[in-house]
Amino acid sequence: MSLGASKRNNSRLNEVTGFMERTQDLHIESLTPLVPPRRLKEELPMTAAANRTVVEGRKAIKRILSKDDPRLLVVVGPCSIHDPAAAMDYAERLVKLSGQVADRMCLVMRVYFEKPRTTVGWKGLINDPSMDGSCDLHQGLRVSRNLLLRINELGVPCATELLGPVIPQYITDLISWSAIGARTTESQIHREMASGLSMPVGYKNNTDGGVDSACNAMVAARHPHSFIGMDLEGKICLVRTTGNPDGHIILRGGKDHPNYDAASIAEARQHLQKAGLDPAVMVDCSHANSGKKHARQEVVWRAILEQRLEGDDGIIGLSLESNIHEGNQPIPGDPTQLRYGVSVTDECIGWETTERLMYLAHEQLGKTPAAAGA
Repeated sequence: MSLGASKRNNSRLNEVTGFMERTQDLHIESLTPLVPPRRLKEELPMTAAANRTVVEGRKAIKRILSKDDPRLLVVVGPCSIHDPAAAMDYAERLVKLSGQVADRMCLVMRVYFEKPRTTVGWKGLINDPSMDGSCDLHQGLRVSRNLLLRINELGVPCATELLGPVIPQYITDLISWSAIGARTTESQIHREMASGLSMPVGYKNNTDGGVDSACNAMVAARHPHSFIGMDLEGKICLVRTTGNPDGHIILRGGKDHPNYDAASIAEARQHLQKAGLDPAVMVDCSHANSGKKHARQEVVWRAILEQRLEGDDGIIGLSLESNIHEGNQPIPGDPTQLRYGVSVTDECIGWETTERLMYLAHEQLGKTPAAAGA
């Protein structure tokens, strides 16, 4: 009997016996319910000190975007958080530094818990807090929310990148600024999500260096949307948003070239104006603009400061990947062997370089017309 005839006979037998082959979850090993967002927030509630930091941080960023505040917005911190103790160490250093430069710069700490991967790899503290493939999301969510609470209580506003529409319900009440990444600016899901976020959002140009997708994302996110999401009880629901008017573009370079030069920034501003958007630009000193080499972040930093000194107030911010110690390291089989304060994802500049660049910026920004008139 031919294979085709055998399949037809089996199909007829299934019809007679009432047997049907399984057609879903063929590649699903297990499904584990997550703790509802409301329960986690009851375990780790917002405090008055943290609330004050979030509210004031968001207001300051909005004022910078609208040009009502002439200060430079600086999103600075580790490429990703993998060690909460080191993150708190960094935050304690940053709050002291922030107080010294606050008249000319608004510092917001990168507290990134989710990492987009080109193929495979560690997906971040929320997904795999033990860094061993166990993927204990319950622990990851608790550790991440607790860390955000503690950093905000110090008086340091927090920034993060959001990769999906579920995690925001657990942590975004503690976030002052969020990013939509280069690989997700074209995603309808992320544009819809951004339209409902409660904080200002930066949209990165996509990986080829073009800014059209980021501009389109900003336009889309400013409008109301309806989509499937999750409520505080953990139930699937229809989410209706009002639209988020507080957005800006982030220039992070492309595959073949950086885009922090004056011509690239002017071109990005033209795209924004053509789309009817405010020409507010943040420059990412890392990623493709630095060729992912930590030492080159200083080159970008200095170039943007020079453009600000020349009167380009359309550059509203800079982003730096910074850690306690410079460089990066692979994740070892035994996570206890990790070097303290060193990134496990992209290369970062160290704390000494971070301080030096902040003091340099503070000095240089004092020479701008905006600072002179303040």
